[in-house]
Amino acid sequence: MPLFGLTSPGPFFGNKIRAFWNLQILGWLAWFGLRAMSGFAGGQTFDFLVLVVVSAVTGFSLTLLLSVCYRALINRRTILMWGACFGVLAIATAIWAFIDAWFLQILKPDSDTSFTGLLLVAIYIDATTLAAWSALYFAINYFLQLEEQSDRVLRLEAQAASAQLAMLRYQLNPHFLFNTLNSISTLVLLKQSEPANAMLSRLSAFLRYTLANEPTAQVTLAQEIETLKLYLDIEKMRFEDRLRPHFHIDPGVARARLPSLLLQPLIENAIKYAVTPQEEGADITISAQLAGQKVRITVSDTGAGLSADGANPTTGIATESTGVGLANIRDRLAQAFGDQHRFDAQSGDDGGFTVTIEFPFQPDGQARIGTEAT
Repeated sequence: MPLFGLTSPGPFFGNKIRAFWNLQILGWLAWFGLRAMSGFAGGQTFDFLVLVVVSAVTGFSLTLLLSVCYRALINRRTILMWGACFGVLAIATAIWAFIDAWFLQILKPDSDTSFTGLLLVAIYIDATTLAAWSALYFAINYFLQLEEQSDRVLRLEAQAASAQLAMLRYQLNPHFLFNTLNSISTLVLLKQSEPANAMLSRLSAFLRYTLANEPTAQVTLAQEIETLKLYLDIEKMRFEDRLRPHFHIDPGVARARLPSLLLQPLIENAIKYAVTPQEEGADITISAQLAGQKVRITVSDTGAGLSADGANPTTGIATESTGVGLANIRDRLAQAFGDQHRFDAQSGDDGGFTVTIEFPFQPDGQARIGTEAT
């Protein structure tokens, strides 16, 4: 193992035991060096070096015992912890000072200073050293506890965001499935078995494709468009020529990433509120292109637009003309891209309904903003 772990990868406190020993050894080597140099600068002989070695070994050993006591006390009630810690610190200081004074008296028996005087000097030096060591020990441990709590909060927030994204995604699937099964049921009641079987087959392909992705995953825009085409194949079984989809996708944004099944509710709303009410049906246009550093996706239809008393869809309120889809999309965009997205929905003066979405262009393989990731 590399000396003191200095060449080891990762954060210094990634391994707490190794970090403790690194700090303990380096700290006491530094203490020994400073004490020896100050002694020699004060005119001490080489005999003083023996005293410093014994004192350093004693302090090193006592702080190991203090670390065991502090570790057992650090999570106790405040009064109990600090009372016990000060008591243990006083005992350790007394032991260290007694050893230092006793050894110094043996080393220099002809000294004019009494044992009590030597003991008082040793208590001052040793108490200062142990107090500084204890303060550093608690400071580091409280810092590590704060780091752990911060990491725990971040993990919980990520889990909560992931759960919310999964909820939003799963909210869409039953909504679409209900409408499709209703159509199949209608075909069966009309004894149109071949169209019903074809719709079931396409529904199976669509669900197999969509369920292959994680609920919180992001996909490329090309994959999202392929999913939409599968969905439209199912709906064209119902509406035939009344449903007229048009795609205008810039190849440059085909690799842009977005939450999976983000656009499907827009198509579903367009079919429900533009194609279904009109005998001639409606055109649905899906376009995507770069707008600066962002991807701009527009979904528009040639339906009647919002009614006069319809609520603004950008508020996210589920109304007769908006359903849950638009609110869902807005929430998923906020989860995926934070405030770096745009979501607008509006009716045209001459009818029709248009939804415009913008989000950062993040090609497949690049880092992504927000909480979603593949």
